[in-house]
Amino acid sequence: MQWRIIAVLATLIPIIIIALQFDIQLEDLLAIGLVPFMMAFILMMSKLVLQGVKFAYIAKSYTKMAGSATKLCGVRVGAEFIKFSTPMFVGAEFIMIYYLHKRKVPPSQSAWIAFVDIVTEVLGAGILSIMAGIIAVLMGAYTIGVIVLLTSISITAIWTVLFFLSARRNFRVPKSLRVLISRVGGERGEHYTKEIDKWLDGICKTSQKHASSKRLTRVFTNSLIMSIASWILYGLSFFVIAIGVGYQIGAFDSTMAVMAANAIANLPITVGGSGLAELGIFGYLNNANPFDFQLDEGGIEWDIIVGWRIATYYIPIVITWLLLVKLALSKVTRADIKDET
Repeated sequence: MQWRIIAVLATLIPIIIIALQFDIQLEDLLAIGLVPFMMAFILMMSKLVLQGVKFAYIAKSYTKMAGSATKLCGVRVGAEFIKFSTPMFVGAEFIMIYYLHKRKVPPSQSAWIAFVDIVTEVLGAGILSIMAGIIAVLMGAYTIGVIVLLTSISITAIWTVLFFLSARRNFRVPKSLRVLISRVGGERGEHYTKEIDKWLDGICKTSQKHASSKRLTRVFTNSLIMSIASWILYGLSFFVIAIGVGYQIGAFDSTMAVMAANAIANLPITVGGSGLAELGIFGYLNNANPFDFQLDEGGIEWDIIVGWRIATYYIPIVITWLLLVKLALSKVTRADIKDET
């Protein structure tokens, strides 16, 4: 986990550069006020908790061995640390699978539960991000709009197609990628390839088993609704920061700006989208010239963006780390399994 700590520290570099470049002082951030800052933080944590509730709901719908809903929720929130500290926000699904495996949930079921969770999350974000991209294009912000649309449509399409195709066919690691992994990783690479094939096979078989069930339709629909609601909470976190300092933006526009920034932050360039999220939201708001990052005299956009990023990323990453270590990575004893089932 030491490299994770290094990765998190690396995320500070872009925001430090932004602060220096635009002369953002501590008093500028303090001017936001404690109440708006805390409201933004609470909205972000509410988003993470709602994601946790969704994960617990999915897990409880498919197995009785998953444990208590409270612990499942905490594990899912803790798993966000992995997303926060990797490019493209990937990795949380492996923590979910790992925890369920410790609970003696069969590998195919563990993978299926995590798969449904991640697909509904990506689809929920994709719907809102695509809306943001379309609105940007209609408003004349073609550059930002096209980037957002290309990113969000491609990521959403990949996961959605995988989900629905998994009910019709079995997936394996592509031959070209298998050869590359074997050459680079040797025997260990071949071992990991075989494990991935087993994981994919388990997902596909479980998907085919549940494909035509009414329960899947109900679980997927409810999970998607919770995902969309959680992303809206994330969008409102910028709104409460902005109105706290008198910046004129509506709740809907705030949500669209945040989801556009989230789509851009998904580009696999920086850890946790650090720097990309900040530039993305500024570019979306400054649609006349998205690459002109300078402000008119007295402009406060960068103060709001940096304050928002601290409240919704840098503080939550500490909390998710603690939950990850305390819940997801802790040992599960037989007594725990007996008490919680």
